[in-house]
Amino acid sequence: MNETRELKKTELDDLLELYPHMHTVDDPLPEKGVIEDIWQDIHESPNFIYFGTFVDGRLVSSCTLSVIPNLTRGGRPYGVIENVVTHADYRRKGYAGGILKHALNLAWQKGCYKVMLLTGRKSESVYKFYESAGFDRHAKQAFLARPQKTE
Repeated sequence: MNETRELKKTELDDLLELYPHMHTVDDPLPEKGVIEDIWQDIHESPNFIYFGTFVDGRLVSSCTLSVIPNLTRGGRPYGVIENVVTHADYRRKGYAGGILKHALNLAWQKGCYKVMLLTGRKSESVYKFYESAGFDRHAKQAFLARPQKTE
């Protein structure tokens, strides 16, 4: 049985087990208590929604939607989707597309006038996947800044 829904507070460990399928190398996580505090903050805000797709009770795909209040566009918020990931054993089966559709539907219900998504992948097939999910790679130009490393 497949189910796509918002993740519950009790599903943090499931999410953390899924994330290595997004980046094989990532910064180390802080201690468990810090992660749990972050997860608590996320769940206390109506503007941060973590979605999961479950297959037979196993979390196989996830993404986050941040709904950002806005003082332009008639006061309508905008959304940002991040951390789109599907377990390697479940890719190319429609789970990521389904979860993006779910996230977009909620963004539209919340009145977002647009939803943005960035990817670090440099693959035409990834670009085509996001286009098939309703995103336009030519609509805007994205810029990314990171903190300067000091030595």
